Amino acid sequence: MVETQLRSRGVADERVLVAIGAVPREAFIGEAQRRSAYADDALPIEAGQTISQPYIVARMTELLRVGPGDRVLEIGTGSGYQAAVLAELGCRVVSVERHEELASTARARLERLGYAELVDIRVGDGSLGLREGAPWRGILVAAAAPWIPAALRDQLHPDGGRLVLPVGGRDRQQLIVVARDGDRWTETSDGPVMFVPLIGAAGFPT
Repeated sequence: MVETQLRSRGVADERVLVAIGAVPREAFIGEAQRRSAYADDALPIEAGQTISQPYIVARMTELLRVGPGDRVLEIGTGSGYQAAVLAELGCRVVSVERHEELASTARARLERLGYAELVDIRVGDGSLGLREGAPWRGILVAAAAPWIPAALRDQLHPDGGRLVLPVGGRDRQQLIVVARDGDRWTETSDGPVMFVPLIGAAGFPT
């Protein structure tokens, strides 16, 4: 998977490739999906959500540019797979999930796999970010927002904090990277993506 789906498609950060290779993706999906665990596809999980395809997880992680000791806010815990990859990089992750069922399952899974000390899972409206703990070195949003939530921009660390999120309609979005330098924010697009919608006060309505 690392060679054929990630490195061959341009993921170049060796730390990210090693982290992806170290996380057992099959542990984050249901029994019926395990034969497809390493396919280059998003797969369904509980609560009508998905686990992103390996390439998207790797690319978003690479774009975030974080490393050991960095504090990262993840919006949309889902299965817990992305949080595990960030933990493998040595990041300290706070992940916000609106579905209590998913949060509970992911919390138990991450504890079983040895990531509990680096990942703290909360239940809440991730579209508002998490002021407790801000500013964040990195913020990664694993659901599509109709626009860039102001709270997430404001909660970025002023010295090079980065926000990676899909922005657009419910059916198709652009993967946007927001970088902060003091009171200046720059935005770039990394291309088209497809994510489930971000539901919340600064996202889509239910």
